[in-house]
Amino acid sequence: MDVQLFDFDLPEHLIAQHPLENRTGSRLLTLHKETGEVAHRQFTDLIDYLHEGDCLVLNDSRVLPARLIGVKPDTGAKIEILLLKSLGDDRWETLVKPGKRFKEGAVVSFGDGLLTCTCEEITPTGGRIVRFHYEGIFYEILDKLGSMPLPPYIHAQLDDRERYQTVYSRELGSAAAPTAGLHFTQEYLQQIKDKGIELAFVTLHVGLGTFRPVDADTIEEHVMHAEHYELNEENAAIISRARANGRRVIAVGTTSCRTLETIGQKHNGAVVADSGWTDIFIYPGYEFTVVNSLLTNFHLPKSTLVMLISALAGREHVMKAYHEAIEREYRFFSFGDAMLIY
Repeated sequence: MDVQLFDFDLPEHLIAQHPLENRTGSRLLTLHKETGEVAHRQFTDLIDYLHEGDCLVLNDSRVLPARLIGVKPDTGAKIEILLLKSLGDDRWETLVKPGKRFKEGAVVSFGDGLLTCTCEEITPTGGRIVRFHYEGIFYEILDKLGSMPLPPYIHAQLDDRERYQTVYSRELGSAAAPTAGLHFTQEYLQQIKDKGIELAFVTLHVGLGTFRPVDADTIEEHVMHAEHYELNEENAAIISRARANGRRVIAVGTTSCRTLETIGQKHNGAVVADSGWTDIFIYPGYEFTVVNSLLTNFHLPKSTLVMLISALAGREHVMKAYHEAIEREYRFFSFGDAMLIY
């Protein structure tokens, strides 16, 4: 399938640079996956589309302050390091700028020596495997020295780091936020629970590969990045109970969707406690095993995420809805408006 089928023109001024003052203040475009019917609502209208017994599944991963700015003690050269994945034993897979200054054996110092790292290996994709050296607790030092790794299309400074975290984030490990969940407040989640909707949580640590464009000419040639996920027994039971009662499973974000579908594929359609790495690639022609509906943001042209939602609602329906969203000047991407496919 040609990747160009998922391209569209997006005016740059529609890329949201700042979060709204009120998390629930976004607009909500709804798309009926069977008929293609589109409606234009407010995010707080989401509750009208939820029914008693439905299960809303949220990703509770928390974003690491994964961007570090340091200097090479021998030359004073400035180096930026972005943490991608913990390999254990204080070793991390990272991206480095400028990479040519950071060869094997090179050292970078952060916070006047509070934290240092040594380059141990250059990866086949040009990244670096580094080992950190410090005294104390690594994540406490990272919280002090690091900054949020905002997506490359956001150029504005983020004044409040918590606005790039969901209010229910718990499990530290993502390089990017599961942004569909940024629209919720604790108060609004309570309203949803009071209506009789079940809440369940999965963990999928989002990698920067989520922003990587599809460079291949056809979808089938694209190689997906892998991300770590986990679903515990308590939350698996909540989701399974909703399904057994004939109720809908509504994924909040493509990350929750990919986690649920990975587990469903592994376990013959069942939802059970599970953990591991997933590189599932969902595009038109895919048959969903667990997810009935999806709450998501508006995604980049030719991205795997546009392909995923096209698998759920049909490419023509999605492209028509996106065309309307652009005409009506919806806000796009991480800090933008929301879309419900039901």
